[in-house]
Amino acid sequence: MTDRIVERAGARLALEEAGPRDGAPIVLLHGLTATRRYVVMGSKALQRGGFRVVSYDARGHGRSSPAPSYRYEDLAADLLAAMDAVGIGRAVLAGASMGAHTLLRVALDAPERVAGVVAITPAFDPAVPPDLERWDALADGLRRDGIDGFVDAYRVEDEVPEAWAGTVRTVLRQRMAQHDDLRAVADALQQVPRSRPFASLEELRAIAVPTVVVADRDEVDPGHPLAVGEAYAATIPGARLLVEEPGRSPLAWQGGQLSRVIAELAAEAA
Repeated sequence: MTDRIVERAGARLALEEAGPRDGAPIVLLHGLTATRRYVVMGSKALQRGGFRVVSYDARGHGRSSPAPSYRYEDLAADLLAAMDAVGIGRAVLAGASMGAHTLLRVALDAPERVAGVVAITPAFDPAVPPDLERWDALADGLRRDGIDGFVDAYRVEDEVPEAWAGTVRTVLRQRMAQHDDLRAVADALQQVPRSRPFASLEELRAIAVPTVVVADRDEVDPGHPLAVGEAYAATIPGARLLVEEPGRSPLAWQGGQLSRVIAELAAEAA
């Protein structure tokens, strides 16, 4: 495993590379307020399976530096810069939420760089205005009272069933503790939802590589509506939709299972 810093447009991205350098490349992209650990949840199955795995903290997250802008055009350019920095011309891209939206933007703008797509819990619906009041409340809570303020503003008890509330609170605290600069995360919380990775779902019909969409059921993860994942899978030609069984832990939370999905897609892409 090797670590390095990639610099682009005022941001310093903390990047990690694991697995054999001659393995088929996979790039992992995390979601808003997460870090590179929270794509396959720390699972090492991909690199142990012989894949070359690259992951990095998005600008303003984890060990990466704050940045002047957190719009999707910046996030997409960061992804290409990270691939260039490690000499990867084309890769399977797997990303969660903000990471899924970012890689889809790249798949539209630079299809020659994308061998396959695993879009995990997409949430962006071009037809539905974002709940900016909620995002601003999360950012304000984080700036005012740090992690406690963020968790309070998240209002877990209103979002998920009581049986899952304790787990969600624990994960939120663990995830937020991984950031060097919480104010940068707060800035991202306000800017990313105000940006659009693409104008309409119809644009996704141009994606012509093997694609899997991993969605969660709304009871446990209402912030990533199942209907959005279903719409993405129905629009991208040939895309497959994967969802956990009712009452089970979301597939997106199971690093080993998710790694298997990514590996299978990478084998298909190859």
